[in-house]
Amino acid sequence: MEFVDTIRRRRMVRSFTADPVEPSVIDDLCDLARRAPSAGNSQGTAFLVLDQPATIARYWDLTLPEARRVTFGWPGLLQAPVLIVVAVRPATYVDRYREPDKASTGLGGDPSAWPVPYWWVDTGAAIEHVLLGAVDVGLGACLFGLFEHEPAVAAAFGVPDDWRLVASIALGHPQAGEPGRSAARPRRRIDEVVHRDTW
Repeated sequence: MEFVDTIRRRRMVRSFTADPVEPSVIDDLCDLARRAPSAGNSQGTAFLVLDQPATIARYWDLTLPEARRVTFGWPGLLQAPVLIVVAVRPATYVDRYREPDKASTGLGGDPSAWPVPYWWVDTGAAIEHVLLGAVDVGLGACLFGLFEHEPAVAAAFGVPDDWRLVASIALGHPQAGEPGRSAARPRRRIDEVVHRDTW
């Protein structure tokens, strides 16, 4: 698929078939994410892949208890055969910026030294690589946050304390379903988002 077409076709898919996704395809998507840019080539992002029914059920039990599923607007999301929990380790960036070629930046002391914490920026880039890669191979994907469930998910799946869980990606074969309410919002015009030479 042409790259521009891949970008234009990308949508958040909220309904999936139960058909499995080949492990090699998941690995390929994570490899695309691994190739995303990162500040100082810090590479502080990692991926917790849940592709077994038991681990996926455990995730949903922690984040969407049975009682809430009755009124959940996207039941097809729960059928996704793969969940990728995206994590980042801020200390990896701090450690990298202590190294001789980066020490002059002053960013190697503590995460609070970063005016813009680039680990969030870089993790977003890695996520977008997964989302676009999914479209390119004919899969659907949906990005969503963990919010207050981050500590429980981290504990349940053995995530080390110095890692932050940024978001989850549901991945699988798309099934026809209602688009999300946000899909009705029009894209801002190019002249609303591009400022030339001055704001």
